[in-house]
Amino acid sequence: MLQGKTALVTGSTSGIGLGIAKALARQGANIVMNGFGDADGPRAQILEAGRAHGVKTGYHGADMSRPAEIEAMMRYAADEFGRVDILVNNAGIQHVASIQDFPVERWDAIIAINLSSAFHTTRLALPAMLKADWGRIINIASVHGLVASACKSAYVAAKHGIVGLTKVTALETAPTGVTCNAICPGWVLTPLVQKQVDAKAQERGVSNDEAKKLLLGEKEPSMHFTTPEQLGELAVFFCSAAGDNVRGVAWNMDGGWAAQ
Repeated sequence: MLQGKTALVTGSTSGIGLGIAKALARQGANIVMNGFGDADGPRAQILEAGRAHGVKTGYHGADMSRPAEIEAMMRYAADEFGRVDILVNNAGIQHVASIQDFPVERWDAIIAINLSSAFHTTRLALPAMLKADWGRIINIASVHGLVASACKSAYVAAKHGIVGLTKVTALETAPTGVTCNAICPGWVLTPLVQKQVDAKAQERGVSNDEAKKLLLGEKEPSMHFTTPEQLGELAVFFCSAAGDNVRGVAWNMDGGWAAQ
């Protein structure tokens, strides 16, 4: 379905980003990876997912808090693959503290990586998408783009901002073949969330499994984690012809969290 298209997925060396990259590769899209840590293992998984279509991969280790590095990554993608047809803004970090105790440098880093980076990639990807009259921008927000939780001020502010940026991008591209939508997951068992599970287990003196139940029970009525694979399939839908007129939505996949 996506053969000949190129998808750039930020934060795609693990977790949600890797799940989405593999789902798009299974549909034939070439993948430009980005993220910290080992890239070879994730690259092998993406190549295996897209083996039937002979997909190609590239990698750029841009620090998503630095606009100049984001610009270099977008140039790399254009030079290697022609243009970015599908942009998935997924890179994100987290810090938990009350507002009065929140370290200023952590606030700045979260806003830069979770929000400003999506503006920079979008502004750089749009000209080629509009020229081709086809493109997909998928912003990975969070259920925290729709509702709040205590002690997550920077993350909630950034994710609400991502939902707003999604709506503006969708309106500006509405008459064209370019769409922009946001995915708002609830709890997904990524390395980021596993750290919160570990902390809760230690804090309460309970097993890891019990800590998972406690975490889910606080917010998610389904009592199930969403998987990166499920999020990847939603991204594939947005890229399909069935998604042509889905514009500016914040689609929550959150086990009923925001329905409460």
